[in-house]
Amino acid sequence: MVKIETKDLHIWFGQVCALASINLQVFSNEILSIIGPANSGKTTFLRALNRLNDLAITKMKGTLLLDNKDIYKEFDILTLRKKIGMVFALPVPLPMSVFENVSFGPRLHGINSRKRLFEIVEEALSSAFLWDEVKDRLDEPAYNLSGGQQQRLCIARTLANQPEVILFDEPCSGLDPISTAKVEEAMNRLKKNYTIILVTNNTKQAARVSDRVAFFLMGELIEIGDAKNIFTAPSDKRTEDYVAGRFG
Repeated sequence: MVKIETKDLHIWFGQVCALASINLQVFSNEILSIIGPANSGKTTFLRALNRLNDLAITKMKGTLLLDNKDIYKEFDILTLRKKIGMVFALPVPLPMSVFENVSFGPRLHGINSRKRLFEIVEEALSSAFLWDEVKDRLDEPAYNLSGGQQQRLCIARTLANQPEVILFDEPCSGLDPISTAKVEEAMNRLKKNYTIILVTNNTKQAARVSDRVAFFLMGELIEIGDAKNIFTAPSDKRTEDYVAGRFG
């Protein structure tokens, strides 16, 4: 089942074309990784999906669909960002307690029952593999957590809004190997209930966690396919050179 689809997507920032003729489909309950060197449009694509680029884009052409509905015409921003959550490269906990960080979104959407909020917080932290580490620290400032814990807290904060799609933009770029492994384990568990799009510069990570991989280069989608095929027998020489480390 197709969850997200882009048709002939072009995006310009001023005179610079950041994305050109992007046509791809993202299937429900898969992890699609997007790889490619810097300035290939990976993050631009990700941010277009939940409209974080709205104030920066000077021109856009093409269509982005969520469940066959136009993201830019059939959703208001608040509804869209509830359906499509995003986890950024660096963890940015809110200046409040662990509990308040995770319950912030549900409160924003009108849930005020303390009992229900606690249920949501526990479920979200458990799904992010953080509950056992912080269940006795819920009233502590989130900044007291380690970097890896803060990133998983940000994942839990996203999950608390019960999204359908989760966008990960280099979520492990500042993490140690142990924390990275926990985030990757969380992603693999989460795909049972969510559709995941991961932007990563770590090709080994993409090989470990992805069902499919898309290779972007200079704003173009060069190739998309099963992760195993992309890393062992890509159809395009440019993809082969990139995954082999010959450039990028």
